[in-house]
Order: sequence, then C-alpha cells, then structure tokens
Amino acid sequence: MDLHKLAIYCKVIELKSFTRAAEAMFLSQPTISEHIRAIEQESGQCLIHRLGREIRVSEAGNILYAYARKMLRLQQEALEALGHYSGNMAGRMAIGAGTIPGAYILPEKIGAFKKRYPDITITLRIAGSKTIAGEILSGELEMGILGAQWRENGLIWQEIFSDELILAVATDHPWAKKRQISLQQLCEEPFIIRDHSSGTRRAVDRILEQHGRKSTQLNVVAEMGSTEAIRQSIKAAIGVSILSSQAVRNDIAHGSLVEVAIEGVKMIRPFYMVTRKGQTLSPLCTAFIDTLNNGSEPDTNSL
Repeated sequence: MDLHKLAIYCKVIELKSFTRAAEAMFLSQPTISEHIRAIEQESGQCLIHRLGREIRVSEAGNILYAYARKMLRLQQEALEALGHYSGNMAGRMAIGAGTIPGAYILPEKIGAFKKRYPDITITLRIAGSKTIAGEILSGELEMGILGAQWRENGLIWQEIFSDELILAVATDHPWAKKRQISLQQLCEEPFIIRDHSSGTRRAVDRILEQHGRKSTQLNVVAEMGSTEAIRQSIKAAIGVSILSSQAVRNDIAHGSLVEVAIEGVKMIRPFYMVTRKGQTLSPLCTAFIDTLNNGSEPDTNSL
C-alpha cells in the first residue's frame, strides 16, 4: 500500500474527521476522501463508516490502522538511519513526560539537542504519569520521563534523574520563621495535594509510607491538577504543600515562598525513563536518550 495514503488514513482516524485531516495535511477534503476510497478498494474492506460529519472505524479499519502506524514508524526509522549514515540526523520524535520533568528539565535538554541537530522535530507531550505510560504502551509516544514507578506489564523503567521535594509555605505563614516542623504538625496543617495521576502525588504517598504515615492522614483542604495551581494556592494562604524543588526554585530565590524542613524526613525521588518492552528505538530517540544519560553530547558512534 502507498505510505502517503496510509499517513492520510491514520490522520483521518486520529482526528476523527475528514475535514480536520484535510486541514492538517494541507489537502482538499475530496482528495482525502479519494485516498480513503482507494485504500478501501485495495484492501477489499469497508474501513471507515461516514456518519454525517462523524466517522466510525470498522474492525477491519482498526486492524489496518495498527499496521499502518507500524509501517509509517518503520519508514521514519529508515529515513533517520540513512540520515545518520550520511551525517545528517533528521526526523520526528514524540516523547512524553510528567509535569515536573516536562516543564522544568526536558526543555533545556531538548534545546541543547536541537542545537546539535537542527533538522529534527520533537513533540513533547506533558500529562499525568498514567496517561503518558498508556500512550507509550499504545505506541503513540516513543519514550517518556516520569516521576513515579509502578508495576505495568509491557514497560521498562530506568532511573535517569533525581529530584528533591520540599515543603513550601507562604511568606506570612507561621512556619516561615521556623527551621523545621514535625511530621505530626504537617498532618494537622491545611494541606494542598496533587491529583492521583501525578508522579508528585505518588512520590509523596511513598515518602509518607516510609515514615509510617499515609496521605489520608493529611488535613487535605484541596486537590489540584497542576503544580502551578498549587503554587498560587500556597501564596493565597489556602494551605501548605510538598512540591518539586525545581517547580518552586524561583519562588524560593525571590522570597515569594519559603522552604521548611520536616524533621527526620529527606524527600528525594527518582525520575524514570520509560520505554515499551520489545521496542526497537529509532536512531533519533537513541541519540536523545544517550544525551540524557551522559548529560552532554550524544555518543553517535554507538548508534
């Protein structure tokens, strides 16, 4: 089958619309429809049911979609390998990350990698750890950096960075002038917690369990879906919270938040590189991972 037509077919399914696929591919809608009809004629199957402006993919259509994505990925890998052979790394890579590595660590790494290979395109998807893990399993993302680890068949976890969590309070909070507080005091104070899909939430749960406590023992006054919302809520005196030092580094430096130690508790958590078991990584992804592991230029001789 023609790979260009398969790319169009995948785009129609992913966007759930002939019109949106035409806009994304810079083609007319009749052209999109003609390519889909050609694929259906070649396969001898009805692949997509048109229901007005909506579409529904048939069982045969889902089977072809899974193989089409593999074929397009293999095409991309071949082009990347040839580019590397000729000394010109190029191509596209889709990776994912939790909020903290995605917002505060990977942009700098991606920027440095882009300076070395200006012809590459990297898509960075930032979402909850469970969401990113699911998209790695499905093949939508090639790899991810997450702040939590759990048992998940089909995934490989490798520790790659570390992060320190800190207790942050408002500048006018009574604890702001204290050197440290006890874990019992923390459990009694109004606390703002991240949502269950967050790697930070999982890390806090694990640290509390290591010290004989559970997050259910905290005096939770709010559960929020983003680090930014928690930062602003601490400043608004809604409560205190435990956040990544990366996320509040500027706040601490400028005096808009205060770090307070918890007696006897050191809050270090790892970040993990996550890939799918049995997956052959593209040359581009391999080079990027090598950069992350070495913290510098990738070792292209190993590709």
